[in-house]
Amino acid sequence: MSGTRPLIAIDWGTSSLRGARLDANGHVIESREFTRGILTVPPGQFEAVFQELFGDWLQLPGALCLISGMAGSRQGWQEAPYCPCPAGFAELGQHLRWLQPGRIALVPGLSFLGADTLNTPDVMRGEEVQIFGALQLAGRDNATLVLPGTHSKWVQVQGGRVTQFQTFMTGEVFALMSQHSLLGKTMDLQGAFDEAVFLQGIEQSQQSGSVLHHLFAVRTLGLFERLSAAQLPSYLSGLLIGEELRQQAVLRHPDPVLVIGSPALCLRYTLGLQHLLIPCQSLGAEATWAGLLALASSCAPS
Repeated sequence: MSGTRPLIAIDWGTSSLRGARLDANGHVIESREFTRGILTVPPGQFEAVFQELFGDWLQLPGALCLISGMAGSRQGWQEAPYCPCPAGFAELGQHLRWLQPGRIALVPGLSFLGADTLNTPDVMRGEEVQIFGALQLAGRDNATLVLPGTHSKWVQVQGGRVTQFQTFMTGEVFALMSQHSLLGKTMDLQGAFDEAVFLQGIEQSQQSGSVLHHLFAVRTLGLFERLSAAQLPSYLSGLLIGEELRQQAVLRHPDPVLVIGSPALCLRYTLGLQHLLIPCQSLGAEATWAGLLALASSCAPS
């Protein structure tokens, strides 16, 4: 991307759509956000929706638009096949799906084959941009990163390339347990986050035994009035996030783990990591825009 070419950075997910207009230095000139995730868009209507919401930005002379997230999935605008790991900016740039050559492209996402007997595949869409943006902002080429969410990602980066990652269904399990299980009958989901109780859950998750057993204690701690209904969601959150962190607690992290996500989720993961004496640094939405800007600077249309 030339030093003066404007960038339209788009993050189009399952439930939301957000965009930013960036100058050549990566500063956000204007941003927009809509509840128009890909699930709200009828088949064949993605271009029309995009033009309605961002068409005026596309009129800027020389504008380049990069779109990350689920817009590049099979359920999205067009499928942008996953880029296999290890991968960095160069590989992502080579796998961009150009909707309009040199002007609008979908970022492909990443895939990784595990080392188990099935070589089980893992995938991400959208997080890869946050990862590379976080590396740019932190000035690092090697890092362990966690991207909390419905499906949390733990990522290893070496030499500026994602070498491996794992997905944990932590957020989805929390939603299922708290809203659609017997445990949910005992909880007050409107209760304020209780840091001390959350850390009790983190600590309990590090003890021996199965998380399936520890989960039942969410019910019994309420049954015996050891925890209130308002405290139980914080305890459940600590148990589940702690299960993610259990492996990290036995690893050595010479540099801070980079935590990328919303302030509320970053707070919980930061508390858990610090409780386990693992240094960390948190980043927010700025990682997406930084990643798309860096990708735009390194790619060329095919």
